[in-house]
Amino acid sequence: AIDAAVAVAFALAVVNPSAGNLGGGGFMLIHLAEDSKTFSIDYRERAPIKSFEKMFQDNSGKVVRGLSLNSILASGVPGTVSGMFYASENFGTIDIQYLMQPSIRLAKDGFVLSDFQAMNLNKYKKKFSKNEEAKKIFSRNKGFLEGDILVQTDLANTLERISQNGKEEFYSGDTAKKISNFFQINGGVLSLMDLNQYKLRVLKPICGSYRDYEVCSMAPPSSGGIALIQILNILENTDLSELGHNSEEYLRILISAMDYAFRDRALYLGDPDFFDVPQDLLISKKYG
Repeated sequence: AIDAAVAVAFALAVVNPSAGNLGGGGFMLIHLAEDSKTFSIDYRERAPIKSFEKMFQDNSGKVVRGLSLNSILASGVPGTVSGMFYASENFGTIDIQYLMQPSIRLAKDGFVLSDFQAMNLNKYKKKFSKNEEAKKIFSRNKGFLEGDILVQTDLANTLERISQNGKEEFYSGDTAKKISNFFQINGGVLSLMDLNQYKLRVLKPICGSYRDYEVCSMAPPSSGGIALIQILNILENTDLSELGHNSEEYLRILISAMDYAFRDRALYLGDPDFFDVPQDLLISKKYG
């Protein structure tokens, strides 16, 4: 399962980067069957050292539209490569070099675009055009069509270097230097030191129960685990099976439970390094 997850993650970086990419990060929840241990890996992006609380605001304290989404300041320090190597080295059975070969081939030889992929590339043509290298690869004068072949030679070379030299290539090698140089030249705050110092975390998951089932999910800084347990705790007070699947009453209760949990999510679920999350309260049966 871990081998498959790692291989797919690197392949997604080539064929569907909005679902997984070298420049992002993630969470992984792992359950070991032999000793029934469940734990999670937090390899999400981190804020660069030079980032600060009001970096997306103007001098009067108003948020500058788009600065936190589309500017050079919007990037976090990527954790994907660290996470994949950690998972593979500790829980995989196949060498990561082998697992990365399909993604290298997909980037080097190209792959056939689906209708969705072609439309997505065309949708962001204006954004890609702001960078000369991206423009060459990800935009075409008349746009992409379903069935076109997308070749990404630069990405293939990057994946090849990571495959050969390990995660150090991404965090302290030539790739790290290319990334940090780009940010320096273009007025960003992400630095080589940020990449050098990146560390993932192994966390205890959030666990609760729903009727006869134990349910485990991601702990903060992910908000999903607490929200999920809270929703299930609320729903446990109603016999949903008696209401008829997708009946009006069934949907009303389901939506209300989600609405309540997401309101709490907005109020209380921040990064525990900076905010005191009332975790025990939110996932308690009494609160539910």
